[in-house]
This record gives sequence, structure tokens and C-alpha cells, in this order.
Amino acid sequence: MNKLTIIGNLTRDPETRTVSTGNSVCSFTVAVNRRRAAQNTNQPEADFFRVSAWDKLGENCQRYLAKGRKVAVIGPVSVSSYEAKDGSGTRFTMEVRADDVEFLSTKQDDQASPTSGSSASAGNGKENGFSEVDDEDLPF
Repeated sequence: MNKLTIIGNLTRDPETRTVSTGNSVCSFTVAVNRRRAAQNTNQPEADFFRVSAWDKLGENCQRYLAKGRKVAVIGPVSVSSYEAKDGSGTRFTMEVRADDVEFLSTKQDDQASPTSGSSASAGNGKENGFSEVDDEDLPF
């Protein structure tokens, strides 16, 4: 079985193109942080996965995704090789053909400021999309 599941953030805005068959394909790259940081640094290590989403799924990815958005991608992975243009040898590349893409970021996440959850958001009675409910308003 060839099925990969990754969760990460887009490194750039998705790009869509139409291939010779008339189908559209949306391409983007997902950075997946490793659980441990690189030695002698505080920077987390990341792996980068190229993703292609075809037809309707690709159209939705183009419409709703942007650089920095968090996604989960499920699909088979393929590995191909090519010769480097500078003659330095063979290079390998890995691409995930998305069967399913879950959009994990919300518009609210994109608009959140570093001060979210402060008294400014509590002043309007709503926090994280929820509003306070008085016990007397409950039907039970």
C-alpha cells in the first residue's frame, strides 16, 4: 500500500496550470516540522513535500489555500530521478498526488493578532468564536 499522510504549512501560494489533456493541476509545497530541533540550534528541522492536486480538488486548493495555511494531505507518493543541469549527478524528487486535502487553518486563524485572547476580545463577549451563555438561558 502506498499512502502518505502529512500535516504542515504551505511554503508558497499554490500554482494551477492546465495540462495538454485539458485537466487542471494545482501544485504546492508543504513544510512538515520534525519533532526534534536540529542539534546546536533552536530551529526545528523540516521536510518539504511537493503536492499535486488534480481537477476539482485542485481548484478548491487554489481557491482556499495560501502561503502559511495549515493542511493535511493524504495520497500516494512517487519518487523520480533526473540528472542535475550542472552535471553534479543524479537528483531524486518526491511528489504526493493528493487524494484528500483537509484545510486546517481558518480565516479566523489568518486574521488573529498576537494579542488575541486579551481583554479586547473578552470585551465583546466572544472568545475563539464562542459567546458566553447565561445558565438561565439553558433549557435544562
